[in-house]
Amino acid sequence: MKRMTCRQLGGACDLGFRAETFEEMAELSRAHGMEMLNQGDAQHLEAMEAMKSLMADPAAMATWFEGKRAEFEALPDG
Repeated sequence: MKRMTCRQLGGACDLGFRAETFEEMAELSRAHGMEMLNQGDAQHLEAMEAMKSLMADPAAMATWFEGKRAEFEALPDG
């Protein structure tokens, strides 16, 4: 199991997520982001706006996503 924080995944806080796969990690991060959006958390809203801009460029988003996947894969289990 590997651990990454919200901030490592493009978010705004240091809440940690644990997952076996990058896909699971991405889903945990997405669910947390939605929860923070629903709470109106200003820092997370700002981070989401930055991600929204990134998502407007599919090539940039793919590069970012693959970079995060590589970061996840390089983490030690634990």
